[in-house]
Amino acid sequence: MGIATMTTNKYQTCIDECNRCAQACHECFEACINEPDLNARRSCVKILIECARMCEMSAGLMSMNGQFVKEHCKMCAIICDACAKECDMFKDEHCQKCADECRTCAGECRKMAGM
Repeated sequence: MGIATMTTNKYQTCIDECNRCAQACHECFEACINEPDLNARRSCVKILIECARMCEMSAGLMSMNGQFVKEHCKMCAIICDACAKECDMFKDEHCQKCADECRTCAGECRKMAGM
């Protein structure tokens, strides 16, 4: 349900998932930079931030009923899928949980984009 208006009700599930995914990516980033094999996680760390930023932007555009919401959600799904794939390469709990959140978000974004 929208906070200030009811305009975003149709987007709320996707907004919530994008916000959860961004949080998971930031948390995973923090955990990854403290892992002893940080050098092996370079690609993962980079896409975690890219994914978090994309999710934040998607949530914002949906909240304002932006003109390019569907296109943005389509790209967000692609980035979330890529982030999940990268996180899946590491077996620690934080990466596995983040990968799950990314997959869930990608699914919601695909629904929003009509994919």
